[in-house]
Amino acid sequence: MKYLYCLLLLSFFACKESEKPVEAQVKESAAAQTFIDTYTKDFIDLYYKSALAEWKLNTYIVEGDTITSKNAEAASEAYAKFTGSKDNIEQARKFRADSTISDLQRRQLDAILYTAGSNPETAGDVIKQKIQAETEQTRKLFGYDFKLNGKSVSTNEIDDVLKKSTNLTERLTAWESSKEVGKDLKGGLENLRDLRNASVQALGYEDYFQYQVSEYAYTVPELRTVCDQMIKDLWPLYRELHTWARYTLAEKYRQPVPEYLPAHWLPNRWGQEWTELVSVEGFDVDGALRTKSAEWIVEQGEGFYQSLGFDSLPASFHEKSSLYPAPKDAAYKKNNHASAWHMDLDKDVRSLMSVEPNAEWWETVLHELGHIYYYMSYTNEDVPPLLRNGANRAYHEAMGTLIGLASMQKPFLAQYDLVDENAEVDQTQVLLREALSYVIVIPWAAGVMTSFEDALYTQDLPADQFNAKWWELVKKYQGIVPPATRGEEYCDAASKTHISNDPAQYYDYAMSYILLFQFHMHITKNILKQDPHNANYFGSKETGKFLYDLMYPGASVDWREHLQKNVGSDMSAKAMLEYFAPLMDYLRKENADRKHTLPAVG
Repeated sequence: MKYLYCLLLLSFFACKESEKPVEAQVKESAAAQTFIDTYTKDFIDLYYKSALAEWKLNTYIVEGDTITSKNAEAASEAYAKFTGSKDNIEQARKFRADSTISDLQRRQLDAILYTAGSNPETAGDVIKQKIQAETEQTRKLFGYDFKLNGKSVSTNEIDDVLKKSTNLTERLTAWESSKEVGKDLKGGLENLRDLRNASVQALGYEDYFQYQVSEYAYTVPELRTVCDQMIKDLWPLYRELHTWARYTLAEKYRQPVPEYLPAHWLPNRWGQEWTELVSVEGFDVDGALRTKSAEWIVEQGEGFYQSLGFDSLPASFHEKSSLYPAPKDAAYKKNNHASAWHMDLDKDVRSLMSVEPNAEWWETVLHELGHIYYYMSYTNEDVPPLLRNGANRAYHEAMGTLIGLASMQKPFLAQYDLVDENAEVDQTQVLLREALSYVIVIPWAAGVMTSFEDALYTQDLPADQFNAKWWELVKKYQGIVPPATRGEEYCDAASKTHISNDPAQYYDYAMSYILLFQFHMHITKNILKQDPHNANYFGSKETGKFLYDLMYPGASVDWREHLQKNVGSDMSAKAMLEYFAPLMDYLRKENADRKHTLPAVG
């Protein structure tokens, strides 16, 4: 009865609202726009200054340098003070409650309020402490001196050992070295958790995880249901891949078949992709690329997008980006994690990479340029600066990873003479290699990372349980175990950069993989009319238009409606399952007489 009464009241006030003179409605909408325009001008200025300071913090890390971190802190504090100001929050809330505003105005006001949620003035000194803590964590994370046998090494060098070495002792040393950074980051992570939670709670959010999830218009239980469904849908395939990997690696290392996969047996520090377990004859992309330069890879990446009808990258991209590893004798370090930056929400687009001539960086370059072209596509007169973002966060990753997938298919590679177009290639092995990238990541992203950060922020996981919880989840979702007991002196979760500097968003990657297969199957079946396992996007202007139409509106649209409009369905793993159906038949035959150790249902 109370609910019905509220509905009647709302109907009454809605009718009364509509009786206002047209001039008053227009005037109120104009007032909202004046506020939005004024806010946007100051926002862009502070956003750009903060991005510039963060760029330097990530590209020029010098031991003992406090000036760069202080400058980054100052810029972040100024940005936080403005976006979280009590006046801006009150103004945005007032105009948001006005029924005469347009949908575009509503979305901009929502963006203002969401941004304020991370830095509300009402949180007081918490925001300043959070900024200082985040700056210090970044310095420790990317300034860490990784060592192998007493010698300083890059993460690329550690990864190289894990991809290629068959010596289990050498592999163990490299894997353990990759986790040492977690010790230095554990205290900072606990502190950041508390500060991040306190900052968003000041604006009414329950915790930082719930704050991040809300950008999808999901509650935390709804997000977890979406993630669980992804894992459930793909679990039978993951289970077959896990069994195949146990037997394959046991044979490779001449060891008994383990019940679960030892972490140091895998070619990735976190077991999030296993592509190096398969080498496809006639498909030696690594070998072909090692005859090229890193610069050549970047040039060809840009050329690909131009072949679809996109513009060339602005000259400033090449001038201002940090695309290659720091020289070995450099007096500074840099963040080695690939990323794309929209510095000013306008023309200043950059990428931070450490490109080397190999297959991983070939795919990564195409991926990162996908982000850059997304920035460039929604930087247009129809999308206000405050909405220059993906339709949702996963859309951005889906665009990049979609092109990463396309860039590793045989016809595409043949376009660049990286494989012989006439070579006979075992398509099942190619499909297996792809699954070891795109399927393997789902339990990791939607399971391990999402569950850990949910526990960290939502459940206030105690610091003396960080490592135990981490390995409990890794075993449950990935079927992976550490080489030996890992006590609470370690913080292996913190060895993953996103835990510290891009927190509570890793489910984005799982969702992006689901979306990318929906996009890929649509392109190959409806535009290219090609086998989705053997397609070539190069030169297809119609494919370019489809991608451009996906990217153009940025965050000015409802992402669910946008997906329905462009691919004709809701977000679903159906396309991914269809793509890998031939592989499932193969794996079931391969594993017919083998013992499965993961449960039948995930």
